[in-house]
Amino acid sequence: MEILRFDPEVLTVYPQPVRVEFVKSDGSKGECYPDGLIEFKPEFSLLPVLYEVKYREDFRANWRELIPKFRAAKQFAFAKGWRFEVFTEREIRTPYLSNVKFLFPFLERKFPEPITTWVLQILSDLGEADPDFLLCALCKDKGNRAELIPVIWHLVATEAIDCDLEIPLTMRTKLRAFI
Repeated sequence: MEILRFDPEVLTVYPQPVRVEFVKSDGSKGECYPDGLIEFKPEFSLLPVLYEVKYREDFRANWRELIPKFRAAKQFAFAKGWRFEVFTEREIRTPYLSNVKFLFPFLERKFPEPITTWVLQILSDLGEADPDFLLCALCKDKGNRAELIPVIWHLVATEAIDCDLEIPLTMRTKLRAFI
């Protein structure tokens, strides 16, 4: 949910949105409630994703019971014009998740437009810089630098500054402005 809440392409996430009937491996009828449905903003032209989250260990231990559920959910999704995905901790517990958790508090923060413009202009002039070097380029006083750190992370969170969120964010992360 943290990743989806941060994703600018996501419009809405519905928890357990549908009931899917299926035939169990023993031939009896069953039903499942996939974990969620992701709808994307129209401008991205992405199909909605019906999804299930499972630990890899649980998937391996219970695959005979899970496969009929997943097949039924996939057929259900396909009939609706959606995709069906199963996510495990391998796709979720990544540096990206850690970065999202770190950046989320900066997302809604507000800073005066002249300050954000100034930070972006200096970064643009530099071409590429890590946060530490950018802060040094912005001001000499260490106290003032400390006040600008949240501005930089806000600009990263709002995608005004580009960086690779697939690797852990540090004061040595390479940043680029979107000007």
